[in-house]
Amino acid sequence: MNNIIIEISKYLLIILFAIYTYQCFAVFKYKRIENKYRVFVGQNIIMFLIHLMAFIVIYLNNNDTKILYFYIIQVIYLFGVILIYKIAYPKVSRLVVNNMCMLLAISFIIITRIDFDKSIRQFKILLLATVVSLLVPVIISKLKFLKKLTYVYAGVGLCLLAIVMILGRLSYGAKLSFSIAGISVQPSEFVKIIFVFFVAGMLYENTEFKQVVKASLIAAVHVLILVVSKDLGAALIFFFVYLVMLFVATKKPVYLGAGLVCGSVASVIAYYLFAHVRTRVIAWKDPFSVIDNEGYQITQSLFAIGTGGFFGLGLCQGIPTDIPVVLEDFIFAAICEEMGAIFGICLIIVCVSCIIMFLNIAMQIKDQFYKLVALGLGTVYGFQVFLTIGGVTKFIPSTGVTLPLVSYGGSSLLSTMIIFAIIQGLYIMRQDEGEEVVKEDKASVQREEEK
Repeated sequence: MNNIIIEISKYLLIILFAIYTYQCFAVFKYKRIENKYRVFVGQNIIMFLIHLMAFIVIYLNNNDTKILYFYIIQVIYLFGVILIYKIAYPKVSRLVVNNMCMLLAISFIIITRIDFDKSIRQFKILLLATVVSLLVPVIISKLKFLKKLTYVYAGVGLCLLAIVMILGRLSYGAKLSFSIAGISVQPSEFVKIIFVFFVAGMLYENTEFKQVVKASLIAAVHVLILVVSKDLGAALIFFFVYLVMLFVATKKPVYLGAGLVCGSVASVIAYYLFAHVRTRVIAWKDPFSVIDNEGYQITQSLFAIGTGGFFGLGLCQGIPTDIPVVLEDFIFAAICEEMGAIFGICLIIVCVSCIIMFLNIAMQIKDQFYKLVALGLGTVYGFQVFLTIGGVTKFIPSTGVTLPLVSYGGSSLLSTMIIFAIIQGLYIMRQDEGEEVVKEDKASVQREEEK
């Protein structure tokens, strides 16, 4: 009986997630708020059905009542987040809230399936992250002096990165984190947010050559500290985000071209300087020739994705634990193995939906500072998704970057929740700007009529 339920569930999960993914884009064809609301409610129902079906399968395979209790707590959490956003922030983007909850639900499913204890720890961090993130939109929309703290952002960011460089704990060849009261913290996850605010502060008013040089030098120090710490995945994100923000702010292709040349040269230098970079490149070029050593992780990832096929083996039917660091860097491979490549593609499309919303908000905000902030955070999120999935599928060398909101990792989870909350704050700001324009237009028409 269990086998029948597992077999049926894997197809139902794919169908439901495909419908959810379609609705992420179909909602834009509706003009009336009532129609959009129905789509969003439909997405919520689908999310809870996916979550329920997956946990039924996990429970049947483990027969542990703790899983049922944990499932109920997760349902209360997801429902609570949706309700709180609806009441406290009625102007937020419901699509971004839904996508955030959907990605968290997938994370609950796959981490609980692989390691129940880690799933509990991740959930505790998520509760803290949620409390913090619920305060962020009001801070963004109300505090107007954030654009004046440019050098504060730079100072705080550089200090945090320097602390890791000096005191950080070595992990897989790189200094990524340090411990506070037994809790591991990865500062680069938070500094990338501060870095976006710094770059926006430098470029929103002045894009003259002198200002660009000044911004580039400080940005280069951020990247160099990460390189010295051998956190090359984070260094790549910082570099790419700065390049995108600089190009958009200045609209000068010469800066983009110069940046790409410098990045290419730096990549070659990193290859010869760092042994773990050479290891990852060797594993990327021909992992099967070094399958017992450098290529073991990526080959296990490819085996998992290939074994799962389009429809997956079914939850709890694969062996994702054969992939080293599966919950952090290679969780996408575990999802594809048990839930199928179609489910994985839908996951990518949902992430793309988030990126499109972030960039759409950036294009519509009038204030140049916040426009650049939205662009930068959208680039951070999008590029991190690209690096993670690209590394897992052997499209690019592995960079050791987590999949936002899905992978296991407290710092990554908290920073991504803050990014989503900042975007919501900017979305509210955009709504307020639109209302002010309407009021001004009405006032103008009224004055004309009085004349």
